[in-house]
Amino acid sequence: MQPKSLQDIPLSVLDLSPVIEGGSIAQSFRDTVSLARHVEKLGYKRFWLAEHHNMPGIASAATSVLVGHVAGQTSSIRVGSGGVMLPNHSPLIIAEHYGTLAELYPDRIDLGLGRAPGTDRATAHAIGRDPNSADEFPQEVQQLIHYLGDPVSGQKVKAVPGMGTKVPVWLLGSSTFSAQLAAYLGLPFAFAAHFAPKLLHEALRLYRANFQPSERWPEPYAMIGVPVIAASTDEEAAFLSTSSQQMILNIVRNQRSMVPPPVETMAGKWSLSEQAEVRQFFGAAIIGGPESVKSQLEEFVAATGADELIIHSQFYRHEDRLRSYEIVKECGGRTLLSSGGIRES
Repeated sequence: MQPKSLQDIPLSVLDLSPVIEGGSIAQSFRDTVSLARHVEKLGYKRFWLAEHHNMPGIASAATSVLVGHVAGQTSSIRVGSGGVMLPNHSPLIIAEHYGTLAELYPDRIDLGLGRAPGTDRATAHAIGRDPNSADEFPQEVQQLIHYLGDPVSGQKVKAVPGMGTKVPVWLLGSSTFSAQLAAYLGLPFAFAAHFAPKLLHEALRLYRANFQPSERWPEPYAMIGVPVIAASTDEEAAFLSTSSQQMILNIVRNQRSMVPPPVETMAGKWSLSEQAEVRQFFGAAIIGGPESVKSQLEEFVAATGADELIIHSQFYRHEDRLRSYEIVKECGGRTLLSSGGIRES
């Protein structure tokens, strides 16, 4: 693996259209568009949105609708899903949705796929998700790619729109399963270290070691999700990060909440075991002022050999979120793929 620095790679954004306490879903959508426009001007490469359900603090459930809205409000940044939970949907329908987006916004749409339900068990049941549907994920991924490709002689079912658009398909994961499937299929891989960093290095090792070159991706390409809370000083960043810590604490307690305002201290808000769980969840988090964030990002890229970072930043105040992405971009990061003959369109 060639050594890389932060300046060698592009930076991207993962947004969940967060809903803050005292706010509204409509405002979260306005903030999402504001953020997308902001990071486009800063030179970020992609803006991805993720499918979640029955979570009051996340408004990106209808992911393809929001992808289209953001793409229509921007002009150059790639927009996509990070991701669509494919077992919740028919591959044909997803091919039609993203094929439609690709026709509306040529060469700007990405389709990231996950195999988790993106919610709790009761909501998965309400969606109509088969508990065994994740077992069909490899076949459904290949079926979806087939629908997005050129039609073949005798093909009875076609995605219209969709066929021939060849929307770039990514596999997402927080374990080693999707890493190995992405390697087998010759697809780019995005690892969710922003909430499950434990298996990051093993997943990357398996992905790179087993990668089978494909026409579009002759070499493995790994993007890593990283939670970043950047502010003017280390102290301010630590204070602002308590909003995320409180949300994660609620998840640990099997509670769902909107994004709360930051607090001066988390002392007294959690038990020792809960604190340990939150810190494990937040294990890859980069928190600090500009110099600290730059140093931590450089170390992370050097340790992982990431081809791209996709930054997830959770804040109570939208202006703090905008500033955080400014600070990260000032730390470095290219806006274009640097090598390898990789084609995304």
